[in-house]
Amino acid sequence: MIDAHNHLHDARLEPHRPAILAELARLGVTRAVVNGTREADWPAVAALAAAQPWIVPSFGLHPWHLAGRSPDWLARLRENLDALPRAAIGEIGLDRWIAGHDPEQQREVFTAQLALAAGRALPVTIHCLRAWGALWDLLRTHPVPACGFLLHAYAGPGEMVRGFAARGAYFSFNASFLHDRKAARRAIFREIPLDRLLIETDAPDMLPPAERNPHPLQDAAGAPINHPANLSLAYTALAELRGVSLQQLTAHVAENFTRIFGT
Repeated sequence: MIDAHNHLHDARLEPHRPAILAELARLGVTRAVVNGTREADWPAVAALAAAQPWIVPSFGLHPWHLAGRSPDWLARLRENLDALPRAAIGEIGLDRWIAGHDPEQQREVFTAQLALAAGRALPVTIHCLRAWGALWDLLRTHPVPACGFLLHAYAGPGEMVRGFAARGAYFSFNASFLHDRKAARRAIFREIPLDRLLIETDAPDMLPPAERNPHPLQDAAGAPINHPANLSLAYTALAELRGVSLQQLTAHVAENFTRIFGT
């Protein structure tokens, strides 16, 4: 199994990390993309990838953290990519959901990182909330990496899937979509082409329903967080949703992952 998007470096997971790594190995998780979202956590991503060669490090400036960026953030991003040639770019994106967002600032930072990904032929992971039209306008008018890009935990309209896929998109399924209120998202993932599917956890975020959570976990303050081993739940749920065997789905996802993120 492969986790196309998580934050395994996150401080909330740190006390549990040895047990988490052991459980992931037991489950047969062979690769995972660990996404940094701001300059402050890029060193933790790099350190984790150095210690765990099966991890794909990914560095990006998330739209939630634009206000805290340094004047030389883009140069620092390039330095991290130079130091780890197997790295990806992400998590980047557009977000109209957060309060006080600045669309122009988001566009500027997003397109700078997209250009970097396209110029270096690196996979890029994209976050989008309530900005699907704006995202499409940028992706269709700017160069994108030849290997493609990931729309993580895709929550956009079903009618946009075809256009995004033609532009190079992959779409990752998350076990949080198993909540009753997210039936529309599950319906979209029944129809996404099989060769465009990936699976993720976004751990420690995006919890599955409590009644279906095989790996309950809490942070230091006692708040529930998502265990990366819930990847197995996402795989099982998507196989059921698509009406294919778990073995078939696992093989397809592995092929898709290699196509975008390499070997």
